Amino acid sequence: MKKTRKISLLALSVAMTGCVAAGCSDNKESSPEAPSQTSTASSAGITYPLKTDVTVTRWLDSAQFANQLAVKPTMEEFPFVQELNKRTGVKEKYMLPAVNQAKDQLNIMFASGEYTDIIEWNFLAGYPGGPEKAIKDGNILKLNDLIDQHAPNLKQYLKEHPDVDKQIKTDSGTYYGFPFIRGDDFLKTYGGPIVRKDWLDDLGLSIPTTIDEWYTVLKAFKEKKGATAPLTFVSTPRLFDDLQSGAFYGAFGVKRDFYMEDGKVKFGPMEPGFKDFLATMSKWYAEGLLDPDIATVDAKIRDANMTSGKSGATYALAGGGIGKWLTAMQEKDPKYNVVGAPYPVLKKGDTPKFGQKDYTAPQGGNFAISPKTKHPELVVQALDYGYSEEGRLFYNFGTEGVSYNMVDGYPTYTDMIKNDFAANLTLYTRATGGPTIQDKRYYEQFAARPQQQEAVKTWMKTDVDKYQLPPISPSPEESSEFAKIINEVNTLVDETTIKILLGTETIDSYDKFREKLESLNIARAIEIQQAALDRYNKR
Repeated sequence: MKKTRKISLLALSVAMTGCVAAGCSDNKESSPEAPSQTSTASSAGITYPLKTDVTVTRWLDSAQFANQLAVKPTMEEFPFVQELNKRTGVKEKYMLPAVNQAKDQLNIMFASGEYTDIIEWNFLAGYPGGPEKAIKDGNILKLNDLIDQHAPNLKQYLKEHPDVDKQIKTDSGTYYGFPFIRGDDFLKTYGGPIVRKDWLDDLGLSIPTTIDEWYTVLKAFKEKKGATAPLTFVSTPRLFDDLQSGAFYGAFGVKRDFYMEDGKVKFGPMEPGFKDFLATMSKWYAEGLLDPDIATVDAKIRDANMTSGKSGATYALAGGGIGKWLTAMQEKDPKYNVVGAPYPVLKKGDTPKFGQKDYTAPQGGNFAISPKTKHPELVVQALDYGYSEEGRLFYNFGTEGVSYNMVDGYPTYTDMIKNDFAANLTLYTRATGGPTIQDKRYYEQFAARPQQQEAVKTWMKTDVDKYQLPPISPSPEESSEFAKIINEVNTLVDETTIKILLGTETIDSYDKFREKLESLNIARAIEIQQAALDRYNKR
């Protein structure tokens, strides 16, 4: 495999902050007071900064930057955006929808015909009919020729990574946007079961691996630790919503959604294992091992449960769960400890069938370009910067001397970032979602605690690659039919799940539930997914 084309890597002149990385006198860090140099970076005939006075407009859902926008009212004030403009030479103006109105305001933009140059949206899952329909509707551009002629960095990367190339184009081979790419397998897994290790140690119990062991642990948490909600999950907008990756479902060989076995698509609630899962959860709920308010638990309630002693186990992320709770409790209860547990199985020693694992390009080509832009080549060149060697370093770590220092060849975040990742990381970088290739070294520092690192390694030990559907897309015609079927199916599954869990219906009602699924034409939905999978495999 050829190495990605290198470009000269010299930092641009920036205003320095008063942040000093820990231990700089001992580990050869560059002095934070030293100003960075100004230069240009060239790649395959493109020289940055580009010589232009054009302002490019961008639209994106502001919800992802809600905390930062409370501090900096406009994205133009973000240090990352200001520095990016200098590096690419292209000034950007952001158009942000009102909070929780992104989808509605995107539709208004399309209807009005007044487009921004760049539109950041998940067209694969969030546009009726998918990206091909968005192109046909005249809302985004087909990018094949533009990427071929004006995006040498992305073009080279896709040539070297055909698996990613497959994920960011349609069945017809159409490129519709620039992707956010996870650059290492380690970055694709970041969530799983979590358990109070200090409680296990007090009780002389091991980390549970099987459903039976989980039952023993949860009973002990209830009876000997006074946990009133031993096992809790986020269940909004639907019951067991946090288990979409297959946690606990997977022990019974199913998921809540579609998956594949030997190339054949299946729908979890139609399979016998789903009945077994419901029976187990109903039993646990009746015995007080599940959160009594399980149907209404949101992230804030789950956090409170896990730090108050109400709950001893859950499903959450390494950063937003383990890291958050350990930080919150380090002074209140120095013995407090949470760790990642394996995805449960039925038979000890078995490899979990499912687990959380993101796609390499999790949203396909989510940085699309408007057909109304007057400067398509310039926009493409500006976006392509993020895939160059310099651009990748900048998107992941920001500006040297401000948000990171190079320590023995390792880009190390400064204390300003490390002391408050939640507030500052996305002010100074776009490591978590820009048009770039995410760097493993970002996550090694973001989830730096031993418990976090070990959790990710534990959660990675599954067979999910064999069973998880790739990012398939029904055709525009299939999409409408599929949406109608699956909306009715999901309503039935949700209603039945909560009734059986709460005991208002017995598990014996499962067979009638399955018959109802058949009457809603679930077979046709599976057929559509199968056709999309077959087309994907031929890309």
